[in-house]
Amino acid sequence: MAGTILLGTYIVCILALFIYGVNCYYMVWCFWKTYRQASVQMRERIDAGQSIFADAAMLPHVTTQIPLYNEANVAERVIQAVAAIDYPQSKHEIQILDDSTDETSAIVDAVVASLRQSGKDIDVFRRNNRQGFKAGALAEGMQVCKGELIAIFDSDFVPNRNYLKQMIPPLLAEDKLAFVQARWGHLNTAHSMLTQAQSIGIDGHFMIEQSARAYNGFFMNFNGTAGVWRKTAIEDAGGWQADTLTEDMDLSYRCQLAGWHAGFLADVVVPAELPQSYTAFKSQQFRWAKGSIQTAMKLFPQVWRSQSVLMAKVQAFLHLTHYSIHPVMALLSMLTLPVLLTLDVNVPWQIMVVCMFCILVAICGPSSLYLTSQIVTKAGVKKLLFLPVLMCVGVGIALSNTRAVFEALFKIKSGFVRTPKSGGSDNRVTANQELRRYRVNASILPLFEIVLGLYCIVSLIYYIEARHYIVGPFLLIYACGFLLVGIRSLKETYENDSR
Repeated sequence: MAGTILLGTYIVCILALFIYGVNCYYMVWCFWKTYRQASVQMRERIDAGQSIFADAAMLPHVTTQIPLYNEANVAERVIQAVAAIDYPQSKHEIQILDDSTDETSAIVDAVVASLRQSGKDIDVFRRNNRQGFKAGALAEGMQVCKGELIAIFDSDFVPNRNYLKQMIPPLLAEDKLAFVQARWGHLNTAHSMLTQAQSIGIDGHFMIEQSARAYNGFFMNFNGTAGVWRKTAIEDAGGWQADTLTEDMDLSYRCQLAGWHAGFLADVVVPAELPQSYTAFKSQQFRWAKGSIQTAMKLFPQVWRSQSVLMAKVQAFLHLTHYSIHPVMALLSMLTLPVLLTLDVNVPWQIMVVCMFCILVAICGPSSLYLTSQIVTKAGVKKLLFLPVLMCVGVGIALSNTRAVFEALFKIKSGFVRTPKSGGSDNRVTANQELRRYRVNASILPLFEIVLGLYCIVSLIYYIEARHYIVGPFLLIYACGFLLVGIRSLKETYENDSR
């Protein structure tokens, strides 16, 4: 009886991963079906809108918001980059929403004072508390902003001079377009194998998933930065709200439920800094995982009751609940050995083949998405060598994200933990910089990740002895992932404590 329950749970977990894996293939198909035509149309719209820039009086007033919290290493860089954007000074307001409690505030004040002298319309807004975190800061800034369009940049982004000239025309051409999202690029891809792996993952999300959603009428999310919003759309949807950790996804869905549309410009790339440590990366993913599940609980009932087509609703569910695969992965890694020990070793080969086929599809689904993104972006074959690292890291953060998912499900409150940034890039050596060393609070989770990695090795040995070789690659990825993330996280915690 116990063996039957274990096997049934095991099969349900495999089927869940299979569904999300198959959806990756569907996203790739949707991308190829619509990308070229949509890209041409968007480019034509941008080119047609360039004539408006000949007359400054015709241009809309734009407010660029830069929310900051203790970003001493990158604050000046992002402010200078935004100030250098090619747009009439009289039509471009810059808001620095500074909640910092360290020397970041002094850096901001010095940069802002210098830019004001050069004629920039730039102000610093500070609050007595961090109520609502980033969402609260954006909401307060919007109450007094001059712009009818609002651009938003996190501290680690570096927009190019033509950013607004590329982003504004689509908003002017379509009245019901709530926001336009640009694609994220990477400043520090070559820093380590972790950043190399992350860059592949982000390319897959933006180039394939965001393109497929935007161009096929599915619900699409604003990614929190490197986008331009229509102020009236934000107001119409109820404004920024801080009851989830992904205020960007929450607002995006509320806007689309209110009848607005979302736009994505794959050809407009804004480079940003990737998290350079495993603890920082896990902190970022934890926030995204918990926030997306919170948003699913808050808004999916409204999505289901909406007038959207069935496939848009299905895609919204898979989008909002994507991080639920991590609890499934963690459970699957724990069940593999008990399933073998409690069942007859001679499990029918047909069942094993079906299960392993589903697992193979689930594993290769995201890989096909990432591979397609690298082909489209012409990133080069060498970068694909880091795809196994991405697979391992994606598994290795499963315990951390499982905690995030359950905190969301049980409505456990937690603060907005920002991702530490160093200000580094591929063209800039940070080792000799005077850096403010920000860190994420340590936890005992790396120990559990290491234990689970060792457990997967034991499971692998048992399966090999039982001659179930087809399970081997699956368990090997799990073992490598948990050990890699656990050991590196523990090492970073020790190094931080010893400083």
